[in-house]
Amino acid sequence: MKKTSKPTIVLYLHMHQPWRVRPYSLFEVGRDHNYYGPDNEQVFRKVADKSYRPMLKLLGQLLERYPDFAFSLSITGTFIEHAELWGKDVIEKLKQLVKSGRVEIVAETYYHSLAFFYDSEEFERQVRLHQAKIKDLFGVEMKAFRNTELAYNDALAEKVAAMGFKTVIAEGWDNILGWRGPGYVYNAKASKPLRLLLKNYRLSDDIAFRFSDRKWSEHPLSATKYFDWAKEATAGAPLLNLFMDFETFGEHQWADTGIFEFFEKFVEMWSKKGDFQTISEAAGAHEPKDTISMPETVTWADTERDLTAWIGNAMQRESLQQLYSLLPAILKCNDEKLLDDFRNLTTSDHSYYMCTKYWNDGDVHAYFSAYESPYDAFLYVSNAIRDIEYRSKA
Repeated sequence: MKKTSKPTIVLYLHMHQPWRVRPYSLFEVGRDHNYYGPDNEQVFRKVADKSYRPMLKLLGQLLERYPDFAFSLSITGTFIEHAELWGKDVIEKLKQLVKSGRVEIVAETYYHSLAFFYDSEEFERQVRLHQAKIKDLFGVEMKAFRNTELAYNDALAEKVAAMGFKTVIAEGWDNILGWRGPGYVYNAKASKPLRLLLKNYRLSDDIAFRFSDRKWSEHPLSATKYFDWAKEATAGAPLLNLFMDFETFGEHQWADTGIFEFFEKFVEMWSKKGDFQTISEAAGAHEPKDTISMPETVTWADTERDLTAWIGNAMQRESLQQLYSLLPAILKCNDEKLLDDFRNLTTSDHSYYMCTKYWNDGDVHAYFSAYESPYDAFLYVSNAIRDIEYRSKA
């Protein structure tokens, strides 16, 4: 385990693409079982050109340039399916990075689902599917875990510890931390030993959300300014946990904002002062500061940092409850295609698109949505669920 006395950045990037449901009509139920349209290919190819390829290239260059540079990735099973169809070079580049020994892959549910909150056994099945896919593709065993959207509570900690994971990551939300800070390793509240790393949401979101915001008082954000903030954050704590979507680089923050140059310069500056560790390295190299308990679910989404981004209105709750109610019948069918279609509908993006929040949170949901309105999302997904039910009975 890599030990260090230097202030350390734990960089974690999340890669995901859902299978977006096309405008699927009620009149197609029982007739056409293909729920996914050409938008999925178009979106993946666009994001691959804008984000995946240039950022993977830059990360590879930084690994070659700085011997202490390291980071962690989570890669959903649905992302891998997209890449295997339309971006095999993306998969090959990921393999090269992992072979460096300084890139850790973090486990999660294969389908980027909220299954833990609906069916614990299905949650474990989806995690095991993800483990098998990553082992087959990259040849690695995963020791760290992240739940979808960093949705975390004490019950989740208990479950993943029993499944054999050593570390879990979550949101470093002020209401939970109180007087404590996110720059330490903590013990998770679980019967078996489980380390907990918490996101520094302020400094993470400065890059992920505010970097190109011209109304932000700190715009433009230079590498020098951010370096000073990072030094300040680690003046009294050993870690700075920067967790964000991989697509931050090039897709959410376009290349013409200077995001790639900013990141490259910041890594150069930090390499002269501090260190980088993967999630598992940091969890093993630092003694826990305290035990953190989260009885209620905390996520990294929206101002509430709870599950309301996915279950905040009646459409979302009805859709998810109806979907998961079909699982026992689907499992009895012994139909792998039906089960895969069901699981693709458990992907959290579908209920996220149904969110009807306003103001800044609503703007974020609208930006990510594949539909003109939350009601369209509900209609098309509901029709697909009806077809799943029809197939399970047929």
